[in-house]
Amino acid sequence: MSDVAISVSLLALVAVLGLWLGGFEFKGVGLGIGGVLFGGIFVGHFVHQQGIALDLHTLHFVQEFGLILFVYSIGIQVGPGFFSSLRSSGLRLNGFAALLVLLGCAVAAALNKGLDVPLPVVLGIFSGAVTNTPSLGAGQQILTELGASALSVSGMGMAYAMAYPFGICGILLSMWLIRLIFQVDVNAEALEFEAQAGRSRASLATLNVALRNTNLNGLALKDVPLLADGKVICSRLKRGDTLSVPRPDTALQTGDTLHLVGDADTLRQVQLVIGEEVETSLSTHGTDLRVERVVVTNVKVIGKSLIELALTQTYDVVISRLNRAGVELVPEPSTTLQFGDILNLVGRPDSIDVVAGMMGNAHQKLQQVHMLPVFIGIGLGVLLGSIPFYLPGIPAALKLGLAGGPLVVALIVSRIGSVGTLHWFMPPSANLALRELGIVLFLAVVGLKSGGQFLETLLQGPGVSWLLYGALITLLPLMTVGLLARMFGKTNYLSLCGLLAGSMTDPPALAFANAMHPTSGAAALSYVTVYPLVMFLRIVAPQLLALLLWVPG
Repeated sequence: MSDVAISVSLLALVAVLGLWLGGFEFKGVGLGIGGVLFGGIFVGHFVHQQGIALDLHTLHFVQEFGLILFVYSIGIQVGPGFFSSLRSSGLRLNGFAALLVLLGCAVAAALNKGLDVPLPVVLGIFSGAVTNTPSLGAGQQILTELGASALSVSGMGMAYAMAYPFGICGILLSMWLIRLIFQVDVNAEALEFEAQAGRSRASLATLNVALRNTNLNGLALKDVPLLADGKVICSRLKRGDTLSVPRPDTALQTGDTLHLVGDADTLRQVQLVIGEEVETSLSTHGTDLRVERVVVTNVKVIGKSLIELALTQTYDVVISRLNRAGVELVPEPSTTLQFGDILNLVGRPDSIDVVAGMMGNAHQKLQQVHMLPVFIGIGLGVLLGSIPFYLPGIPAALKLGLAGGPLVVALIVSRIGSVGTLHWFMPPSANLALRELGIVLFLAVVGLKSGGQFLETLLQGPGVSWLLYGALITLLPLMTVGLLARMFGKTNYLSLCGLLAGSMTDPPALAFANAMHPTSGAAALSYVTVYPLVMFLRIVAPQLLALLLWVPG
């Protein structure tokens, strides 16, 4: 067999062994995808002992391409929620998450300057201690560009592996310690979260309001205060026994009942202007109206605003809700449609059928992967990652690299959604497949390269001290931010656990947090709020550390 064939065969063996190893769990906690790293170390040790020749060029390509696939898929996945996560209540959570990343960087820098731990080792430990593989890839690449030796760069994988196991356990320990310190009652915290969520839930609410304000009698719907700006949608109007879909120019009459959709606070403001809340049902059941959800797949409407389409004026159909990437939005007149948007339509069956045809509503297209935009995005990401730019106080040029460039481009294009006939929508199953393939390839190569010297480093070298350094990078930021968020931020404990899990981009930790109170969504909500920003910071952080701490020669 050729060296290339041997290398590919061993990578497949590593993947099989690692995924099998990662499937083992103890009380819901396991290595997960990190098992591939340790499978690679085991096979790498055997390869080193037997003197088997590997094709290093093939391994290098597989490692880099795997990293690109992984970070690009991550960007496409989190992009739609990335910018929205920086607003509203997410600002506070993201602030604590950014502080946690910053503290980890500070501990890593202190280890390098105070204890003379070599920079490649520090970056490897830093990435393993926070269980973030793209961080390892970004660190390896920036060190290569700065001129570090191939041996020191490959040694990062060993340092990563030493710190990784406690990185997984350390976050669980932090959650337990914080719970112990503050004597937390998990059930009480869950009830408190539900009470707060009921008052400030971001998802859309509905309200039936009877028109009692005589000043509005005869006024067109579009001229009613607070309805004109599109923040609240009137999807149904009941006059007597007749239920209809109101147009913007529909004249209101005292006694009309309006079915309104919007956020709870705005609905209450509208209700104070219009009249009083009533319990009258405005269900379409038994009427000539129906409600249907359709998906936007027709390229002719993508990029067009709702005011351009004029669905209500033309077809007597109202869009009461718009779901984009799992987030419910109020469909404002200026809202532009994107591929994969799900619209909640209210109207007569024949009108809904016409609008559904206009929107495409081809569900099978949601399962198709548009490969042209994928490779355009990857290509643009690699180009962006190769562009050098300078920051004040940093003498060397900074590059986003193969980890940061594709991530930034993916965040941007997934936010844009479509350009002409190019759609950056990716079915969740396809995204998961690309993401898993990429991370398995990357970790398999890292493990293979690290396996030869792993046992020697652990038993006879500095492996134990690396493990202790990793524990510092794991625990100090977690406990500091956890205490600050609880004492001064008054953060709900379950939300805090989600914040810590998201700040470490650690799904097993999220599973552990969810298991504390399975019916509460507090932990998961915090996790997804901070995850996009933290993933970005984890990739940029090792590059900044390398540029700040690098000593030539």
